[in-house]
Amino acid sequence: MEKIIVVFNKEGDTVDVWFDEPKKEFLCEETGQEIILKKDKKGKIIGFEKLNVSISKSGELPFKVMVE
Repeated sequence: MEKIIVVFNKEGDTVDVWFDEPKKEFLCEETGQEIILKKDKKGKIIGFEKLNVSISKSGELPFKVMVE
């Protein structure tokens, strides 16, 4: 995969970040810090999910996406 996929789920209040194809997800591992690691069958991290992202009152997301 050449691109990183970032998905904000407003209803679920989560952000998913994928470094590889989401369909390769096989296992999820909670870190205990409101982050869930997404792994493939070989145990390689292919993405993560951040829980409880909460947008500000102004409607802005609490993170920035930068492209270099």
